[in-house]
Amino acid sequence: MAVRISPLRLRFPSFIVTASRSQEAATPCCGSGGGGGGGGLTARAMSSAPSPYTTLKERVSCEREIKKSKFLAVAAPISDERSAHSFLSEVRDPRATHNCWAYKLGDQYRSNDDGEPSGTAGKPMYSAIVSSGLDMVMVVVIRYFGGIKLGTGGLVRAYGGVASECLKGGTTCLVKPKAPIGIEVPFELLGTVYHQLQHFQAEDIKEDYDTGKDGVTMVTFRVEYDKMESLEDAINSACSRKIEFYKR
Repeated sequence: MAVRISPLRLRFPSFIVTASRSQEAATPCCGSGGGGGGGGLTARAMSSAPSPYTTLKERVSCEREIKKSKFLAVAAPISDERSAHSFLSEVRDPRATHNCWAYKLGDQYRSNDDGEPSGTAGKPMYSAIVSSGLDMVMVVVIRYFGGIKLGTGGLVRAYGGVASECLKGGTTCLVKPKAPIGIEVPFELLGTVYHQLQHFQAEDIKEDYDTGKDGVTMVTFRVEYDKMESLEDAINSACSRKIEFYKR
């Protein structure tokens, strides 16, 4: 497909960019949301399409008492750093002794011991995420000190163990990343195009009539990467003409 930069003003839906994964507009089967991103328009690049990944379907929690200290673990799917900070702000308890956390966003990750000895909380929690095989998730472990010190080894086992148990107890789902696409459509072909978009399960379909071209609207949507070529072929065939496709 030849590369052509459209002079039209494209209004794409927002999409996620996470380190090397670069999951453009990744939409989980369980419906978690996306974040913000940017980038220029390019031709389709199927070879660089992000791979599917597994994440939590919804928030999950578990609670354990270890030597009179209560450990409450809460895990949830996240889409970017902003949603991670939002999740932490929502679940952290200022009355607790420690609110430790870790998250993984593709190759991007962070963890925090929140006052526990260095490497005894956030790091084992992150290791639990990696061992679970999940991605785009965050775990917060809230500790209420019970008066008995656990030692560094005990803390590592406690934080890593409760984080692992929490993640194992959650329902997971497979995420198939979706690419944001824009196409120029003559008014008379909108019905035909919409029929194909629905058939290929395109999402976030929007129209922009302010294109500077008479009788033409810009339709933007998101579709799974592995359906892009088939969708383009189907639309061109149904419309009996070449429809320009643009991918951010």
